[in-house]
Amino acid sequence: MFDRFALKVTKPAVDATARQIVKLGINADQVTLACFILGMLSALLIMLGQFQIALLPLLLGRICDGLDGAVARQTVQTDRGAFMDIALDFLFYALVPLAFALADPLANALSAAVLLAAFVGTGTSFLAYATLAEKRGEKSAAYPSKSFYYLGGLTEGIETIATFVLMCLFPQHFAVLAYFYAVLCTLTTATRIIAGWQNFTATKK
Repeated sequence: MFDRFALKVTKPAVDATARQIVKLGINADQVTLACFILGMLSALLIMLGQFQIALLPLLLGRICDGLDGAVARQTVQTDRGAFMDIALDFLFYALVPLAFALADPLANALSAAVLLAAFVGTGTSFLAYATLAEKRGEKSAAYPSKSFYYLGGLTEGIETIATFVLMCLFPQHFAVLAYFYAVLCTLTTATRIIAGWQNFTATKK
C-alpha cells in the first residue's frame, strides 16, 4: 500500500548509493544474492531464538533489495535479474514465518501455516496478474521502474517488512501478528482476483 510513496521519497538516495556500488564493480545480480543471503541469516537467527539480533540482517537485506533494481538500471537490466529478484524475495518472505514456527512449534506452527497460506494467495495472484498483463503489453503507471507489471495492494513490501520487524521485537505475540497479517493478505488477494476478473474479461486486441 505504501511502496509507491516510499519509492518516490527514497529514489534520490537509492540512485546515489547505486552509483557508488556500480563504481565498485558490483553488479545487480550480486546485490540480489547478497540480499537473499542476509535474509537467510535473519531466518536462521529467528529459528535459533535470536529475534532482536535477526533484525540487523533482515533490515540490511531489505535495503539491498531496494538497490539491485537501481544498480541494474544504471548498468544492464536482464530478465535473469528480474526473475532472481522476485523469486528470492518470495522465498525470503516464506522463510521468516517458517523460522518462527521452527523456533517454537507449539506456539507458532499453526499461525505460521495460516500466514504462509495467505502468502501463497498474494504471491500467486500477483504473479498471475503480472504474467497476463505482460502478455497483453500493459504497463503499470504506479510502478514505472519495475521490470514487470507490479500490481499493488493492501499488503506490499513495506507492510510485510514492518510486520516482520514487529514479530522480531515482540516474538511472544507472533501468533496474533501472523493471524492479523494473514487477514490483510487475504483482502489483498481478493482485490487482485477482482482486478483480474474485471480487467481480463475481454481479449485484448
